[in-house]
Amino acid sequence: MTTHVDRMVRAIRDVESELAQQVDAQRLVAFLRQARPIHFLLIPVIYSLLVPLVLLDAWMTLYQWCCFPAYGIPRLRRGAYFVMDRHKLAYLNAIEKVHCTYCSYATGLVTYARDIAAQTEQYWCPIKHGRAIPPPHALYHAFVDYGDAIGYHRDLPALRQALRDARPGRHGREMALRENRKAV
Repeated sequence: MTTHVDRMVRAIRDVESELAQQVDAQRLVAFLRQARPIHFLLIPVIYSLLVPLVLLDAWMTLYQWCCFPAYGIPRLRRGAYFVMDRHKLAYLNAIEKVHCTYCSYATGLVTYARDIAAQTEQYWCPIKHGRAIPPPHALYHAFVDYGDAIGYHRDLPALRQALRDARPGRHGREMALRENRKAV
C-alpha cells in the first residue's frame, strides 16, 4: 500500500512540476513580448557593471581585512550586506530572478563599501562638512561639527575607540558608535 501511495505522490509531483514549467514558459514569453526594445539594447550596458562591482567587492574586502586590524577596528561581516532572497519568489520568471539577484548584489555591495568608507572616515577624519551633503551614512551624525577644532581633538580618541568597541556586524556597530558619541 505504501509503495502505491509513494508512486501516486511522485506522479502528482511530476505533474505539478510539468505544469509549473509550462506556466513559467508562458510567463517568460509574455514578459519578453511586453519588453520594450530599449530594454534589450541596454542589457549589455547594465550587466557590464558586474566587472567593476566584483572588483570593488574584492578590493573593499581586502582593504578592510588589511587595514582595520591595524587600527583596531572590527571588520564588517560582508554577508550581512547581501540579501539574496528574491529569486525564491514564484511569481518572477527566470529573467526577473536574474535581474533581482544582480540588483540585490549591487545594492548590498554599495552599502557594504559605504560602511567601510564611513568607518575609515570616522577613524581618520570625523568632521562634518561645512555645506549640505546628500543623506549621509549612519556614522556621520556622531562626527564633530565642521570648524570645531576643540571638539575634533577632544572627541577623536573616543570616536576611534567606539569603532574598536563596536560589535561586529552592521547595526550593532552603529548603535555602539551612537552610544559612545553621547557619552563624549
